[in-house]
Amino acid sequence: MKWLDELKKLDPCCEAVEYAETHKTLSSAWKSCERGDWMLWYAGKICTTESARKRLVLAACECARQSLQYVTAGETRPLIAIETAEKWARGESGVTIEDVQSAAAASAAYASAYAAYAAASAAYAAYAAASAAYAAYAATSAASAAYVAYAADHADHAASAAYAAHAAALKDSADIVRKHYPKPPRKAVTK
Repeated sequence: MKWLDELKKLDPCCEAVEYAETHKTLSSAWKSCERGDWMLWYAGKICTTESARKRLVLAACECARQSLQYVTAGETRPLIAIETAEKWARGESGVTIEDVQSAAAASAAYASAYAAYAAASAAYAAYAAASAAYAAYAATSAASAAYVAYAADHADHAASAAYAAHAAALKDSADIVRKHYPKPPRKAVTK
């Protein structure tokens, strides 16, 4: 499959290659892909002209808008970054790539702070899980063991729900990308 050889030259992740190997054509893989992040990555590798990049930016911004529901109330930097990038991609006068970079930097500062908070939450969750494991070990009565099992079961359900939500967001993103690119983008032929 020549298309798969071309894909591998772009150095995709192992999971994307495994997925691609299940499809005879790029079109087939594109139509059934449920990973918007992979599709945006591929388009980013293929779309090298400014006009192609602008189309890609619009697709990525629409995908990014899905995450705005998780932004702290009153925090406007992520939305401003998305809107600035959209204005640039649509060619609105007075919006430069430097404006996009500036808005993205401000949003990145927010994202970094949020990521630190998320990392702290994850560390606390890991600590709680370790404590739960210790509690399970230390449990001597049937009631304590039942409680620990109940808590562990709910932790598994929470993790499953988070995974399902992540998969759904990726699928939604894939649908958005296909709206912008009904067919997979192709490399521009230069003479």
